[in-house]
Amino acid sequence: MPLLRVTTNQGVATSEQRRELLGEASARVAELLGKPERYVMVALNTDGDLLFAGDDGPAAFLELASLGLPQERTEALSAALCDWVQQRLGVPADRVYIHFQDVARPMWGTNGTTFG
Repeated sequence: MPLLRVTTNQGVATSEQRRELLGEASARVAELLGKPERYVMVALNTDGDLLFAGDDGPAAFLELASLGLPQERTEALSAALCDWVQQRLGVPADRVYIHFQDVARPMWGTNGTTFG
């Protein structure tokens, strides 16, 4: 159900570091949303060409989509995700945008069916 997509212009040196980063992100999303990790998907693009405020310095764009994503929790989710991006990728929180999406159950498919 939850999908976290991270696009950044900050490289990750080794495949081992990529796997570690993906694993951390998966566990963090599961914990933040109170969802089983077996349903969490994380996509990581560290080759992103990003320009933010006219500057090509460290930046990141995150997309967090989930069924039943509570609007009243997006500020806390933003704080937690920005903190994680800053700690792990060195991107300052003021150079991160996050798009939150509460997906309707019939609009999320898996295994030949939908959740709705």
